[in-house]
Amino acid sequence: MDTILSVDQGTTNTKALLVDGSGTVLGRASAPAGVTFPRPGWVEQDAEELWRSVLTAVRDCLDAAGGQTPTAVAVSSQRESVVGWDRRTGRPIGPVLSWQDARADDKCRQLIAAGLADTVRQRTGLPLDPMFSAPKMAWLLAAAGMTQPGTAQQAGIAVGTVDAWLVWNLTGGAVFACEAGNASRTLLYDLTTLDWDTDLLTAFGVPRAVLPPVRASDAGFGVTADLGVLPAKLPVAAVLADSHAALYQHGCHLPGTAKATYGTGTSVMAAVARPDVPATGVATTLAWLTSKPTYAREGNIIASGAALAWMARTLGLPDVGQLEKVADAVDDAGGVHFVPAFSGLGAPYWDRSATGILTGITGGTDRAHLAMAALESVAHQVTDVLEAIEVDSSAIDVLHTDGAATASGRLMRLQADLLGRSIRVADAVDASALGAATLARQSLGLTDADTAVSAGMLVEPTMAAEARTRCRTEWAAAVARSRVGLVSDLPDVGD
Repeated sequence: MDTILSVDQGTTNTKALLVDGSGTVLGRASAPAGVTFPRPGWVEQDAEELWRSVLTAVRDCLDAAGGQTPTAVAVSSQRESVVGWDRRTGRPIGPVLSWQDARADDKCRQLIAAGLADTVRQRTGLPLDPMFSAPKMAWLLAAAGMTQPGTAQQAGIAVGTVDAWLVWNLTGGAVFACEAGNASRTLLYDLTTLDWDTDLLTAFGVPRAVLPPVRASDAGFGVTADLGVLPAKLPVAAVLADSHAALYQHGCHLPGTAKATYGTGTSVMAAVARPDVPATGVATTLAWLTSKPTYAREGNIIASGAALAWMARTLGLPDVGQLEKVADAVDDAGGVHFVPAFSGLGAPYWDRSATGILTGITGGTDRAHLAMAALESVAHQVTDVLEAIEVDSSAIDVLHTDGAATASGRLMRLQADLLGRSIRVADAVDASALGAATLARQSLGLTDADTAVSAGMLVEPTMAAEARTRCRTEWAAAVARSRVGLVSDLPDVGD
Protein backbone atom coordinates (compact mmCIF):
# COMPACT_ATOMS: atom_id res chain seq x y z
CA MET A 1 0.00 0.00 0.00
CA ASP A 2 1.30 3.46 -0.94
CA THR A 3 1.15 5.69 2.11
CA ILE A 4 2.39 9.18 2.93
CA LEU A 5 3.79 10.11 6.30
CA SER A 6 2.79 13.74 6.76
CA VAL A 7 4.54 15.78 9.45
CA ASP A 8 2.86 19.02 10.55
CA GLN A 9 5.17 21.00 12.82
CA GLY A 10 3.12 23.72 14.56
CA THR A 11 3.66 26.27 17.28
CA THR A 12 2.58 24.19 20.26
CA ASN A 13 2.81 20.63 18.92
CA THR A 14 3.96 18.44 16.09
CA LYS A 15 1.45 16.11 14.45
CA ALA A 16 2.21 13.10 12.31
CA LEU A 17 -0.34 11.33 10.12
CA LEU A 18 0.03 8.21 7.99
CA VAL A 19 -2.35 8.67 5.05
CA ASP A 20 -3.27 6.16 2.36
CA GLY A 21 -4.12 6.86 -1.29
CA SER A 22 -7.76 7.65 -0.55
CA GLY A 23 -6.87 10.17 2.13
CA THR A 24 -7.80 7.84 4.97
CA VAL A 25 -5.71 8.35 8.11
CA LEU A 26 -4.21 5.03 9.15
CA GLY A 27 -2.28 6.36 12.14
CA ARG A 28 -2.07 9.64 14.00
CA ALA A 29 0.06 11.00 16.84
CA SER A 30 1.23 14.30 18.28
CA ALA A 31 3.99 15.55 20.55
CA PRO A 32 4.10 18.86 22.43
CA ALA A 33 6.46 21.70 21.56
CA GLY A 34 7.27 24.21 24.29
CA VAL A 35 6.97 27.97 23.98
CA THR A 36 8.65 30.46 26.32
CA PHE A 37 8.13 34.17 26.89
CA PRO A 38 11.41 35.51 28.34
CA ARG A 39 10.43 39.18 28.06
CA PRO A 40 7.32 41.12 27.04
CA GLY A 41 6.93 40.71 23.28
CA TRP A 42 9.56 37.95 23.09
CA VAL A 43 8.38 34.47 22.12
CA GLU A 44 10.91 31.66 21.76
CA GLN A 45 11.16 27.94 21.11
CA ASP A 46 14.01 25.43 21.18
CA ALA A 47 15.05 24.15 17.74
CA GLU A 48 16.31 20.82 19.05
CA GLU A 49 13.10 20.31 21.00
CA LEU A 50 11.10 20.96 17.82
CA TRP A 51 13.11 18.26 16.05
CA ARG A 52 12.68 15.83 18.96
CA SER A 53 8.93 16.43 18.84
CA VAL A 54 8.99 15.42 15.16
CA LEU A 55 10.79 12.16 15.95
CA THR A 56 8.39 11.38 18.80
CA ALA A 57 5.27 12.10 16.73
CA VAL A 58 6.58 10.03 13.80
CA ARG A 59 7.46 7.06 16.02
CA ASP A 60 4.09 7.08 17.77
CA CYS A 61 2.18 7.56 14.50
CA LEU A 62 3.83 4.57 12.81
CA ASP A 63 3.34 2.48 15.92
CA ALA A 64 -0.36 3.40 15.88
CA ALA A 65 -0.52 2.31 12.24
CA GLY A 66 0.94 -1.10 13.04
CA GLY A 67 4.51 -0.34 12.09
CA GLN A 68 3.91 0.30 8.39
CA THR A 69 6.72 1.83 6.35
CA PRO A 70 5.54 4.87 4.38
CA THR A 71 6.21 5.36 0.70
CA ALA A 72 7.23 8.99 1.13
CA VAL A 73 7.27 11.92 3.53
CA ALA A 74 5.45 15.26 3.33
CA VAL A 75 6.01 18.28 5.55
CA SER A 76 3.93 21.26 6.61
CA SER A 77 5.27 23.72 9.15
CA GLN A 78 4.80 26.95 11.03
CA ARG A 79 5.97 29.70 8.77
CA GLU A 80 7.64 32.94 9.84
CA SER A 81 9.54 31.50 12.81
CA VAL A 82 13.32 31.66 12.38
CA VAL A 83 16.02 29.06 13.11
CA GLY A 84 19.78 29.56 12.90
CA TRP A 85 22.30 26.73 13.11
CA ASP A 86 25.88 25.72 12.43
CA ARG A 87 25.95 23.70 9.21
CA ARG A 88 29.08 21.83 10.33
CA THR A 89 27.68 20.61 13.65
CA GLY A 90 23.92 20.97 13.17
CA ARG A 91 23.70 22.82 16.50
CA PRO A 92 21.40 25.86 16.80
CA ILE A 93 23.09 29.22 17.31
CA GLY A 94 20.22 30.58 19.40
CA PRO A 95 16.54 30.12 20.15
CA VAL A 96 13.85 29.77 17.54
CA LEU A 97 12.32 33.23 17.24
CA SER A 98 8.60 32.54 16.96
CA TRP A 99 6.34 34.13 14.39
CA GLN A 100 4.63 35.73 17.39
CA ASP A 101 7.87 37.38 18.50
CA ALA A 102 7.95 41.19 18.28
CA ARG A 103 11.52 41.94 19.44
CA ALA A 104 12.54 43.21 16.00
CA ASP A 105 9.90 45.95 15.94
CA ASP A 106 12.61 48.64 16.22
CA LYS A 107 14.31 47.29 13.09
CA CYS A 108 11.03 47.49 11.20
CA ARG A 109 10.43 51.05 12.43
CA GLN A 110 13.89 52.06 11.24
CA LEU A 111 13.23 50.69 7.77
CA ILE A 112 9.82 52.34 7.67
CA ALA A 113 11.43 55.65 8.64
CA ALA A 114 13.95 55.11 5.82
CA GLY A 115 11.05 54.90 3.37
CA LEU A 116 11.31 51.18 2.56
CA ALA A 117 7.77 50.11 3.52
CA ASP A 118 6.34 50.59 0.02
CA THR A 119 9.27 48.81 -1.63
CA VAL A 120 8.90 45.84 0.71
CA ARG A 121 5.17 45.68 0.15
CA GLN A 122 5.39 45.99 -3.63
CA ARG A 123 7.98 43.24 -3.96
CA THR A 124 6.93 40.80 -1.24
CA GLY A 125 3.22 41.56 -0.79
CA LEU A 126 3.77 41.87 2.97
CA PRO A 127 3.64 44.72 5.47
CA LEU A 128 6.88 45.61 7.22
CA ASP A 129 6.10 43.93 10.53
CA PRO A 130 8.24 41.95 13.03
CA MET A 131 5.96 38.93 12.65
CA PHE A 132 7.77 38.12 9.41
CA SER A 133 11.16 36.45 9.25
CA ALA A 134 13.73 38.94 7.93
CA PRO A 135 14.01 41.27 10.93
CA LYS A 136 14.21 38.24 13.22
CA MET A 137 16.94 36.76 11.02
CA ALA A 138 18.91 40.00 11.36
CA TRP A 139 18.42 39.97 15.14
CA LEU A 140 19.56 36.35 15.43
CA LEU A 141 22.70 36.98 13.38
CA ALA A 142 23.51 40.06 15.45
CA ALA A 143 22.98 38.17 18.71
CA ALA A 144 25.42 35.52 17.48
CA GLY A 145 28.03 38.16 16.64
CA MET A 146 27.65 37.68 12.89
CA THR A 147 27.19 41.27 11.73
CA GLN A 148 30.49 41.85 9.92
CA PRO A 149 30.46 41.07 6.17
CA GLY A 150 31.45 37.49 5.48
CA THR A 151 31.45 36.44 9.13
CA ALA A 152 28.35 34.26 9.01
CA GLN A 153 29.40 32.60 5.75
CA GLN A 154 32.87 31.82 7.04
CA ALA A 155 31.40 30.35 10.22
CA GLY A 156 29.12 28.08 8.20
CA ILE A 157 25.96 29.59 9.65
CA ALA A 158 22.59 28.67 8.18
CA VAL A 159 19.45 30.72 8.77
CA GLY A 160 16.02 29.71 7.63
CA THR A 161 12.38 29.10 8.35
CA VAL A 162 11.25 25.99 10.21
CA ASP A 163 10.71 23.96 7.02
CA ALA A 164 14.40 24.37 6.14
CA TRP A 165 15.40 23.14 9.61
CA LEU A 166 13.14 20.08 9.30
CA VAL A 167 14.36 19.20 5.80
CA TRP A 168 17.96 19.56 6.98
CA ASN A 169 17.36 17.12 9.80
CA LEU A 170 15.19 14.70 7.83
CA THR A 171 17.94 14.36 5.22
CA GLY A 172 20.76 14.19 7.74
CA GLY A 173 22.12 17.55 6.58
CA ALA A 174 22.23 16.55 2.92
CA VAL A 175 19.61 19.09 1.75
CA PHE A 176 19.55 22.77 2.66
CA ALA A 177 16.42 24.17 1.02
CA CYS A 178 13.36 26.30 1.68
CA GLU A 179 9.93 25.82 0.11
CA ALA A 180 8.69 28.76 -1.97
CA GLY A 181 5.53 29.46 0.04
CA ASN A 182 7.52 29.61 3.26
CA ALA A 183 10.11 31.84 1.56
CA SER A 184 7.34 34.25 0.61
CA ARG A 185 6.71 34.92 4.31
CA THR A 186 10.19 36.27 5.04
CA LEU A 187 10.06 39.84 3.57
CA LEU A 188 13.00 38.78 1.39
CA TYR A 189 11.28 36.91 -1.47
CA ASP A 190 10.07 38.69 -4.62
CA LEU A 191 6.63 37.39 -5.65
CA THR A 192 7.28 38.21 -9.32
CA THR A 193 10.84 36.94 -9.83
CA LEU A 194 10.27 34.05 -7.39
CA ASP A 195 13.70 34.48 -5.82
CA TRP A 196 15.45 36.18 -2.92
CA ASP A 197 15.58 39.94 -3.57
CA THR A 198 19.10 41.40 -3.46
CA ASP A 199 17.99 44.88 -2.39
CA LEU A 200 15.93 43.52 0.50
CA LEU A 201 18.73 41.21 1.62
CA THR A 202 20.96 44.28 1.85
CA ALA A 203 18.32 46.36 3.63
CA PHE A 204 17.78 43.76 6.34
CA GLY A 205 21.44 42.75 6.58
CA VAL A 206 20.83 39.08 5.77
CA PRO A 207 23.54 37.58 3.49
CA ARG A 208 22.23 35.44 0.66
CA ALA A 209 24.91 32.86 1.48
CA VAL A 210 23.30 31.99 4.85
CA LEU A 211 19.86 31.42 3.32
CA PRO A 212 18.71 28.16 1.76
CA PRO A 213 17.99 27.95 -1.97
CA VAL A 214 14.26 28.07 -2.70
CA ARG A 215 12.48 25.07 -4.25
CA ALA A 216 8.99 24.56 -5.66
CA SER A 217 6.52 22.98 -3.25
CA ASP A 218 6.50 19.65 -5.10
CA ALA A 219 10.09 19.70 -6.41
CA GLY A 220 11.37 17.07 -3.97
CA PHE A 221 13.54 17.77 -0.95
CA GLY A 222 15.95 14.84 -0.97
CA VAL A 223 15.57 11.54 0.84
CA THR A 224 15.53 10.67 4.50
CA ALA A 225 18.61 9.67 6.43
CA ASP A 226 18.42 6.67 8.75
CA LEU A 227 16.62 8.33 11.68
CA GLY A 228 15.79 5.24 13.68
CA VAL A 229 12.07 5.96 13.65
CA LEU A 230 12.22 6.17 9.83
CA PRO A 231 14.28 4.17 7.36
CA ALA A 232 16.72 5.82 4.98
CA LYS A 233 16.01 6.83 1.37
CA LEU A 234 12.33 7.73 1.67
CA PRO A 235 11.66 10.68 -0.64
CA VAL A 236 10.67 13.95 1.03
CA ALA A 237 8.18 14.55 -1.75
CA ALA A 238 6.44 17.80 -0.85
CA VAL A 239 6.71 20.70 1.56
CA LEU A 240 4.11 23.38 2.27
CA ALA A 241 3.60 26.10 4.83
CA ASP A 242 0.89 24.99 7.25
CA SER A 243 -1.75 27.55 6.36
CA HIS A 244 -1.07 27.09 2.66
CA ALA A 245 -1.41 23.33 3.01
CA ALA A 246 -4.84 23.81 4.59
CA LEU A 247 -5.89 26.03 1.68
CA TYR A 248 -4.73 23.28 -0.67
CA GLN A 249 -6.68 20.61 1.19
CA HIS A 250 -9.87 22.67 1.11
CA GLY A 251 -9.59 22.91 -2.68
CA CYS A 252 -9.42 26.71 -2.53
CA HIS A 253 -7.48 27.17 -5.75
CA LEU A 254 -9.68 29.76 -7.47
CA PRO A 255 -10.60 33.38 -6.66
CA GLY A 256 -13.66 33.60 -4.41
CA THR A 257 -12.64 30.61 -2.28
CA ALA A 258 -11.25 31.05 1.23
CA LYS A 259 -10.42 29.29 4.46
CA ALA A 260 -9.58 30.09 8.08
CA THR A 261 -7.23 27.87 10.08
CA TYR A 262 -7.72 28.25 13.83
CA GLY A 263 -4.50 27.53 15.66
CA THR A 264 -2.46 29.51 18.17
CA GLY A 265 -3.16 32.35 15.78
CA THR A 266 -5.50 32.26 12.81
CA SER A 267 -4.66 32.52 9.14
CA VAL A 268 -7.49 33.72 6.92
CA MET A 269 -6.56 33.10 3.30
CA ALA A 270 -8.32 33.50 -0.06
CA ALA A 271 -7.03 32.55 -3.50
CA VAL A 272 -6.42 35.40 -5.97
CA ALA A 273 -5.46 35.49 -9.62
CA ARG A 274 -2.40 37.79 -9.42
CA PRO A 275 0.12 39.02 -6.84
CA ASP A 276 -1.35 42.53 -6.77
CA VAL A 277 -0.70 44.52 -3.62
CA PRO A 278 -3.99 45.09 -1.76
CA ALA A 279 -4.97 48.51 -0.49
CA THR A 280 -6.20 47.17 2.86
CA GLY A 281 -4.31 45.75 5.85
CA VAL A 282 -3.90 42.25 4.46
CA ALA A 283 -1.00 40.64 2.64
CA THR A 284 -0.46 38.95 -0.68
CA THR A 285 1.45 35.70 -0.43
CA LEU A 286 2.56 32.77 -2.57
CA ALA A 287 0.27 29.93 -1.57
CA TRP A 288 2.34 27.28 -3.38
CA LEU A 289 4.58 26.87 -6.38
CA THR A 290 4.10 23.85 -8.62
CA SER A 291 4.05 24.08 -12.42
CA LYS A 292 2.90 27.66 -11.89
CA PRO A 293 2.53 29.94 -8.86
CA THR A 294 -0.76 30.16 -6.98
CA TYR A 295 -1.24 33.40 -5.02
CA ALA A 296 -3.49 34.31 -2.12
CA ARG A 297 -4.62 37.22 0.02
CA GLU A 298 -4.05 36.60 3.69
CA GLY A 299 -4.57 38.20 7.05
CA ASN A 300 -2.80 36.84 10.12
CA ILE A 301 -4.35 37.03 13.57
CA ILE A 302 -1.68 36.82 16.23
CA ALA A 303 -3.78 35.48 19.11
CA SER A 304 -6.88 33.33 18.62
CA GLY A 305 -6.24 29.90 20.12
CA ALA A 306 -3.77 31.70 22.37
CA ALA A 307 -6.60 34.00 23.46
CA LEU A 308 -8.83 31.05 24.33
CA ALA A 309 -5.99 29.35 26.22
CA TRP A 310 -5.28 32.54 28.21
CA MET A 311 -8.91 32.94 29.19
CA ALA A 312 -9.19 29.26 30.17
CA ARG A 313 -6.13 29.61 32.44
CA THR A 314 -7.41 32.87 33.90
CA LEU A 315 -10.77 31.30 34.74
CA GLY A 316 -9.05 28.29 36.28
CA LEU A 317 -10.37 25.85 33.69
CA PRO A 318 -8.47 22.61 33.03
CA ASP A 319 -8.47 23.06 29.25
CA VAL A 320 -9.75 25.25 26.43
CA GLY A 321 -12.57 22.83 25.70
CA GLN A 322 -14.25 23.88 28.94
CA LEU A 323 -14.69 27.47 27.76
CA GLU A 324 -17.70 26.57 25.62
CA LYS A 325 -19.36 24.74 28.51
CA VAL A 326 -18.92 27.77 30.75
CA ALA A 327 -20.09 30.16 28.01
CA ASP A 328 -23.24 28.12 27.41
CA ALA A 329 -24.69 29.58 30.61
CA VAL A 330 -25.29 32.92 28.83
CA ASP A 331 -26.77 34.04 25.51
CA ASP A 332 -24.08 36.67 24.92
CA ALA A 333 -21.10 38.32 26.59
CA GLY A 334 -23.23 40.91 28.37
CA GLY A 335 -21.45 43.84 26.75
CA VAL A 336 -17.96 42.54 27.62
CA HIS A 337 -15.30 42.59 24.91
CA PHE A 338 -11.88 40.95 25.09
CA VAL A 339 -9.18 42.22 22.70
CA PRO A 340 -6.27 39.73 22.99
CA ALA A 341 -3.47 42.02 21.80
CA PHE A 342 -0.81 40.20 23.82
CA SER A 343 1.96 41.34 21.48
CA GLY A 344 -0.04 43.89 19.52
CA LEU A 345 -2.55 43.31 16.74
CA GLY A 346 -1.91 41.70 13.38
CA ALA A 347 -4.12 42.04 10.31
CA PRO A 348 -5.84 44.21 9.35
CA TYR A 349 -4.47 46.70 11.92
CA TRP A 350 -0.75 45.85 12.12
CA ASP A 351 -0.45 47.80 15.35
CA ARG A 352 2.23 46.42 17.66
CA SER A 353 1.51 49.17 20.20
CA ALA A 354 -1.99 47.80 20.83
CA THR A 355 -2.49 46.26 24.25
CA GLY A 356 -4.75 43.46 25.46
CA ILE A 357 -7.88 44.73 27.21
CA LEU A 358 -11.24 43.70 28.67
CA THR A 359 -13.97 46.32 28.32
CA GLY A 360 -17.61 46.55 29.39
CA ILE A 361 -17.18 44.80 32.74
CA THR A 362 -19.94 45.55 35.25
CA GLY A 363 -20.92 44.29 38.68
CA GLY A 364 -23.04 41.67 36.94
CA THR A 365 -20.22 40.26 34.81
CA ASP A 366 -19.39 36.65 35.64
CA ARG A 367 -17.09 33.94 34.29
CA ALA A 368 -19.64 32.88 31.66
CA HIS A 369 -19.57 36.37 30.13
CA LEU A 370 -15.77 36.32 30.10
CA ALA A 371 -15.70 32.90 28.44
CA MET A 372 -18.18 34.11 25.85
CA ALA A 373 -16.12 37.25 25.23
CA ALA A 374 -13.09 35.07 24.48
CA LEU A 375 -15.02 33.06 21.88
CA GLU A 376 -16.39 36.25 20.37
CA SER A 377 -12.89 37.76 20.17
CA VAL A 378 -11.79 34.99 17.83
CA ALA A 379 -14.85 35.25 15.60
CA HIS A 380 -14.62 39.05 15.44
CA GLN A 381 -10.95 38.99 14.47
CA VAL A 382 -11.60 36.52 11.64
CA THR A 383 -14.46 38.71 10.43
CA ASP A 384 -12.19 41.78 10.51
CA VAL A 385 -9.72 40.04 8.22
CA LEU A 386 -12.23 38.57 5.78
CA GLU A 387 -13.92 41.95 5.37
CA ALA A 388 -10.52 43.49 4.60
CA ILE A 389 -9.71 40.75 2.07
CA GLU A 390 -12.98 41.35 0.24
CA VAL A 391 -12.37 45.08 -0.21
CA ASP A 392 -10.35 44.51 -3.40
CA SER A 393 -10.83 40.76 -3.98
CA SER A 394 -13.67 38.49 -5.00
CA ALA A 395 -16.56 38.12 -2.58
CA ILE A 396 -16.44 34.96 -0.46
CA ASP A 397 -19.71 33.03 -0.30
CA VAL A 398 -18.58 30.22 2.01
CA LEU A 399 -15.64 30.23 4.41
CA HIS A 400 -13.96 26.85 4.94
CA THR A 401 -12.65 26.35 8.48
CA ASP A 402 -10.25 23.93 10.12
CA GLY A 403 -8.07 23.69 13.21
CA ALA A 404 -8.58 22.67 16.81
CA ALA A 405 -10.99 25.48 17.72
CA THR A 406 -13.50 24.33 15.11
CA ALA A 407 -14.50 21.64 17.62
CA SER A 408 -16.42 24.41 19.41
CA GLY A 409 -19.90 24.47 17.92
CA ARG A 410 -20.61 27.73 19.74
CA LEU A 411 -17.59 29.40 18.13
CA MET A 412 -18.55 28.18 14.66
CA ARG A 413 -22.11 29.49 15.07
CA LEU A 414 -20.71 32.82 16.26
CA GLN A 415 -18.42 32.90 13.25
CA ALA A 416 -21.26 32.37 10.79
CA ASP A 417 -23.40 34.98 12.55
CA LEU A 418 -20.72 37.68 12.64
CA LEU A 419 -19.73 37.04 9.03
CA GLY A 420 -23.33 36.92 7.90
CA ARG A 421 -22.60 33.99 5.60
CA SER A 422 -22.17 30.22 5.60
CA ILE A 423 -19.10 28.46 6.88
CA ARG A 424 -18.10 24.87 6.17
CA VAL A 425 -16.36 23.15 9.07
CA ALA A 426 -13.88 20.51 7.93
CA ASP A 427 -14.54 16.96 9.07
CA ALA A 428 -10.86 16.59 9.95
CA VAL A 429 -9.05 19.24 11.97
CA ASP A 430 -5.71 18.19 10.45
CA ALA A 431 -6.15 20.01 7.13
CA SER A 432 -2.51 21.16 7.00
CA ALA A 433 -1.09 17.65 7.32
CA LEU A 434 -3.65 16.26 4.88
CA GLY A 435 -2.95 19.00 2.33
CA ALA A 436 0.78 18.29 2.37
CA ALA A 437 0.06 14.57 1.98
CA THR A 438 -2.22 15.23 -0.98
CA LEU A 439 0.42 17.30 -2.77
CA ALA A 440 3.02 14.59 -2.08
CA ARG A 441 0.77 11.91 -3.60
CA GLN A 442 0.24 14.06 -6.67
CA SER A 443 3.93 14.83 -7.06
CA LEU A 444 4.71 11.09 -7.01
CA GLY A 445 1.95 10.26 -9.48
CA LEU A 446 -0.01 8.27 -6.90
CA THR A 447 -3.24 10.13 -7.67
CA ASP A 448 -4.66 11.96 -10.67
CA ALA A 449 -6.79 14.34 -8.62
CA ASP A 450 -6.13 18.04 -9.23
CA THR A 451 -7.62 19.20 -5.97
CA ALA A 452 -8.52 17.86 -2.58
CA VAL A 453 -11.77 19.24 -1.24
CA SER A 454 -12.50 18.74 2.44
CA ALA A 455 -16.06 17.77 3.20
CA GLY A 456 -17.69 19.09 6.32
CA MET A 457 -20.70 20.47 8.10
CA LEU A 458 -22.32 23.63 6.75
CA VAL A 459 -23.19 26.22 9.41
CA GLU A 460 -25.65 28.94 8.39
CA PRO A 461 -25.95 32.39 10.04
CA THR A 462 -29.05 33.09 12.13
CA MET A 463 -28.27 36.53 13.60
CA ALA A 464 -30.39 39.43 12.34
CA ALA A 465 -28.54 42.04 10.29
CA GLU A 466 -29.28 44.81 12.82
CA ALA A 467 -27.85 42.77 15.69
CA ARG A 468 -24.79 41.90 13.63
CA THR A 469 -24.14 45.58 12.87
CA ARG A 470 -24.45 46.47 16.56
CA CYS A 471 -22.03 43.70 17.61
CA ARG A 472 -19.49 44.72 15.01
CA THR A 473 -19.71 48.40 15.98
CA GLU A 474 -19.15 47.58 19.65
CA TRP A 475 -16.20 45.37 18.78
CA ALA A 476 -14.64 48.15 16.67
CA ALA A 477 -14.89 50.49 19.67
CA ALA A 478 -13.12 47.93 21.89
CA VAL A 479 -10.32 47.53 19.33
CA ALA A 480 -9.91 51.31 19.18
CA ARG A 481 -9.47 51.39 22.97
CA SER A 482 -6.78 48.72 22.77
CA ARG A 483 -4.74 50.71 20.28
CA VAL A 484 -2.43 52.99 22.24
CA GLY A 485 -2.06 55.43 19.40
CA LEU A 486 -5.81 55.98 19.28
CA VAL A 487 -6.33 56.70 22.97
CA SER A 488 -6.15 60.43 22.34
CA ASP A 489 -9.08 60.10 19.96
CA LEU A 490 -11.36 58.77 22.70
CA PRO A 491 -13.58 61.18 24.67
CA ASP A 492 -12.41 62.44 28.06
CA VAL A 493 -14.10 60.95 31.10
CA GLY A 494 -15.79 64.27 31.77
CA ASP A 495 -17.27 64.62 28.25
